[in-house]
Amino acid sequence: MEENKNIPEIRFKGFVGEWTNSQMSVLADYSKGRGYTKNDLIKNGTPIILYGRLYTKYGTSISEVDTFVVDKKGSVYSKGGEVIVPASGETAEDIAIASVVEMPGIILGGDLNIIRLNNKIHPLFLALSISHGQQHNELSKKAQGKSIVHLQNSDIKETTLIYPQRKEQSRIGSFFKKLDKLITLEQQKYDKLQILKKAMLEKMFPKDGADVPEIRFKGFSEVWKITKLKYISDIIGGGTPSTNIKEYWNGDIDWYSPTEIGYNVYAEGSVNKITSLGLEKSSAKILPKNRTVLFTSRAGIGDMAILKIDGATNQGFQSIVLKKGIDTYFIYSSGHLIKQYALKYASGSTFLEISGKQLGEMKLLLPTEKEQKKIGSYFQNLDSLISLQQQKIEKLKNIKKACLEKMFV
Repeated sequence: MEENKNIPEIRFKGFVGEWTNSQMSVLADYSKGRGYTKNDLIKNGTPIILYGRLYTKYGTSISEVDTFVVDKKGSVYSKGGEVIVPASGETAEDIAIASVVEMPGIILGGDLNIIRLNNKIHPLFLALSISHGQQHNELSKKAQGKSIVHLQNSDIKETTLIYPQRKEQSRIGSFFKKLDKLITLEQQKYDKLQILKKAMLEKMFPKDGADVPEIRFKGFSEVWKITKLKYISDIIGGGTPSTNIKEYWNGDIDWYSPTEIGYNVYAEGSVNKITSLGLEKSSAKILPKNRTVLFTSRAGIGDMAILKIDGATNQGFQSIVLKKGIDTYFIYSSGHLIKQYALKYASGSTFLEISGKQLGEMKLLLPTEKEQKKIGSYFQNLDSLISLQQQKIEKLKNIKKACLEKMFV
């Protein structure tokens, strides 16, 4: 590929030649949406797009609208095929996004820049270019403001669009529309699994005042027994070796901080590691793999992970090291109840924190070890499905990101 040629790295078969450069001012007519705020929304009425929903709800193509108003005189309605860009936003990076309104008859609310293109430019191609292409960087630089940034039609007019023939634009737009649809479908599957998990957590653990859950596996009928967390586990805090002594660091012992505990079920390797000397010279302690549920105890209370390799933590944890006869995944799945308790009894003036002693006083209901394992196995399989679904979504998003980088100039 020759330098300075307006040719993308990847393109569909049959398309050749350089892309064209044009200023946006000659490619479209520009207008603004009018009126309406969140306070105007009703359950049923005329569909409307408010600018804030471009950040939270809509993607590149808008084919369904779920907000409604009573229409007012002077409202601006879509004809179908408009490209809309928010005129206000929180950051310069976020504001440079665009969507295509596919349907006619939609009210376009205030703080929306409306672009109606001539027949040289395909709406989806332009929306993709503004959101992800060379125009995105141009518009981000033009956004003005401090706490709230603004982007006007005049800013869009001054940008340069690099584009191929309309037929190629259409192919590119169609490709990303299908990819977005696939991502949305996979996201819906993920959301359904999360809803299922939430429902089953509510039904497979006893509610307040009950001693058996609403749903049980066949063959179990015993009443769950009340106990305290301190009777079924050792609750162990952490510590931090002096950061000024290099001999304490870059060893082979995993050492976790709370920011490393997110949505992953397992803790399988820390960012920072300490040496045996660092462990000895601090209050950090080795926690056993597969029997330890890491539990963040301050400023972000209640994040949990099952330790898969022996390791230690800093003082932001009260880790739950389970005794014999207690299923690890069952306790991990009880995490929503432990978090509720910790948040209720946390204290502190600078930041909220739950002590190991206080956490140990938590009362919980416990079934037999056999039923614990059954419940733990169910949620382990469900979490595995959720994780696999999340990986599918991330893979598709990475494919989209790579294609956006290589299919635009």
